[in-house]
Amino acid sequence: MTRVALMFALFSLFSAAAVHAAEKSQSLFNGKNLKGWEGDPAVWSVEDGAIIGRTTDDMPIKNNTFLIWNDGKLGDFRLRLEYKIEGGNSGVQYRSKVIEPAQWIVGGYQADIDSTPTYSGINYDERGRGILANRGERVRINREGKLETESIGDAAELQKSIHSDDWNEYLVEAIGPRMRHTINGKLMSVTVDRDTEKAVKEGVLALQVHAGPPMTVRFRNIRLEKVDAKAEADERQAKQTGKPKAKAKAQ
Repeated sequence: MTRVALMFALFSLFSAAAVHAAEKSQSLFNGKNLKGWEGDPAVWSVEDGAIIGRTTDDMPIKNNTFLIWNDGKLGDFRLRLEYKIEGGNSGVQYRSKVIEPAQWIVGGYQADIDSTPTYSGINYDERGRGILANRGERVRINREGKLETESIGDAAELQKSIHSDDWNEYLVEAIGPRMRHTINGKLMSVTVDRDTEKAVKEGVLALQVHAGPPMTVRFRNIRLEKVDAKAEADERQAKQTGKPKAKAKAQ
């Protein structure tokens, strides 16, 4: 196969995968209003087809606050969205718990978003264990809560692929105990959480605005794909072993 033919074949494969993912996913934001979401109306709004979370000097917040998707809990899924941040810190909460409904306060796993070169892509357990995996790390947490860490990339080099004050594509995957955060096609962190007491299998989805200095974060093109973890595990094992999945016996 020539180089051109190979490139065309790979492009076709990736395009087909993207189309397939889009067909299986649902849009969580209509681009017009916050239907399906709940949060502080003084903080959250919609402008130019994007969800806006904003604080100012005249209107600061005392606690981190969240825009909560109110159409049920998520277990195994892939979430794709675009974000842009100006100042401060934000993130995507998932498999999380609403702690104080009146103040829209949420705790749990967070795919971090940061306007500085520090935290984007990490896995942060909000109101829990803190940082689980830094950018450039794969962290395995065993049943007793012990962490085993290995490198999957250089944090500073990965940061170079993140656009400052511009739109970025975020892919958040939570399938079984494994959570993967990818920004602009670069894998930022992997967390495999098997902690018997603290690992969480399902919970709410929410977007964060952080307390502190004034900030603005924007989200758009939010799409959710729910996943059958067992079916994906069987398919992955079949590819690794070269054996097709066993078919169910006829009744």
